[in-house]
Amino acid sequence: MHIPPFDNANAPIVDADDPRVPLNYFNIVKLKAGEAFEYQVPGYETCIVPATGTVDVDIEGARFAALGNRSRDVWDGEPEGVYVPSGARALIVCVSDAAEVFVAGARFDETLDPFDVRADALDVVQYGSDDTKTHRKIKHILGQKQHGKVGRLLVSELFTVGQGGWSGFPSHKHDTDRLPEETRHDETYNFRFRPNHGSGVQMMQRVDNEPGDAYHIVDGSTILIDKGYHPCCVLPGYEMYYFTILGGLSQRPLVQYFQPTHAYQIETIPGIKDMVAKFK
Repeated sequence: MHIPPFDNANAPIVDADDPRVPLNYFNIVKLKAGEAFEYQVPGYETCIVPATGTVDVDIEGARFAALGNRSRDVWDGEPEGVYVPSGARALIVCVSDAAEVFVAGARFDETLDPFDVRADALDVVQYGSDDTKTHRKIKHILGQKQHGKVGRLLVSELFTVGQGGWSGFPSHKHDTDRLPEETRHDETYNFRFRPNHGSGVQMMQRVDNEPGDAYHIVDGSTILIDKGYHPCCVLPGYEMYYFTILGGLSQRPLVQYFQPTHAYQIETIPGIKDMVAKFK
């Protein structure tokens, strides 16, 4: 499903128990200097990631100062995040002129410990190639490095390398728990483009070899991935970014099921197997 950009007034775009992606939570919080935002999501662990600006974060007395270093857009520096345990009360205070903050979440009942992930602790992987039109870089904020510290939540930022090209290919899905072939992970994206008048297409193919749906995505679009194969692409001449939230039903590690029609192309895309291994 496509949610076009709109002023959400700091209210969740994907709330707890969403009927489409119940394993996910997503909010965009916009603050000016000195403004504060407090939230608490029972039954969901969350992660605070400034898209732009700098914030101080307090998680029930655990303080994380000066989170975020990007001023202009998501290409202007490295991401940082703070993990918020399930149901914990979080306070975000803007300490820059302005801040736009992503709050990502996944359903999880246990309470773990808060921690921060700074720019020097990111897990970065680059794969694909210009020849295969699949060149991209993934910056894992909550990824393999945080195994054992997080319940079900995976958070990353994905960038196309260069202009134009495809992402999420070979097409894959993760909508059914049937280990070891596949896990059920709900997924939510928020897209940005550079220049910001760029756009792209998000495909959603529910059944192999049958026609699916396609959504015109623009700067600020949110996509909910509940079922099916879901590659996306960006127009030539533009760069694409998407903030990615994955929430697992029975486990945190993601097991993707590649579309049989296209699965052989795994062998043609440099580094894709290393990329898959990072979503653990």
